[in-house]
Amino acid sequence: QVQLVESGGGLVQAGGSLTLSCGASGDIRWISKMGWYRQAPGKEREFVAEIMSSGTTYYADSVKGRFTISRNNADNTMSLQMTSLKSEDTAVYYCNADIQTWVLANYWGQGTQVTVSS
Repeated sequence: QVQLVESGGGLVQAGGSLTLSCGASGDIRWISKMGWYRQAPGKEREFVAEIMSSGTTYYADSVKGRFTISRNNADNTMSLQMTSLKSEDTAVYYCNADIQTWVLANYWGQGTQVTVSS
């Protein structure tokens, strides 16, 4: 019943910017933490950033200072503003969230491709 959908991926030149969005739908009472993960070809999925219900944010060292995560509880959306993009940022980016319906569970989106050309 709960679904996460990412959008905003695409092709961008190195040094450029791109903003990803994630929208949650379904019988949602509350979303606790929300975050972004990414997976490049041949690599394991890795943590990128997360934002807690308190507003506290955490970032992977590789993106700190370049990416900014935010959330809008009014429409159950989350964004990842990416700047100074590098070729190493090329990956499929996945939205992840802990969502309270009648129970608390973790959900994943299907992913959106980000390709950074050098």
